[in-house]
Amino acid sequence: MKTSARNRLPGTVTEVRIEGLMAQIGLKVGDNHVVALISAEAARELDLKVGDRAAALVKATSVMVVKEP
Repeated sequence: MKTSARNRLPGTVTEVRIEGLMAQIGLKVGDNHVVALISAEAARELDLKVGDRAAALVKATSVMVVKEP
């Protein structure tokens, strides 16, 4: 697979919740947790299940960076 997205966060699926037209997908990425909202159709096509290896691809025009004290 080729993609123009440069921010790739590989992890493990921790949650798959499909409701109506949308799906909520949880990923454990290292010590962090990422939640993505995708279409239910996409979730079914990817056949996502808890425990699967997957990656969050982030491509955004606005990303905030904060410094912790």
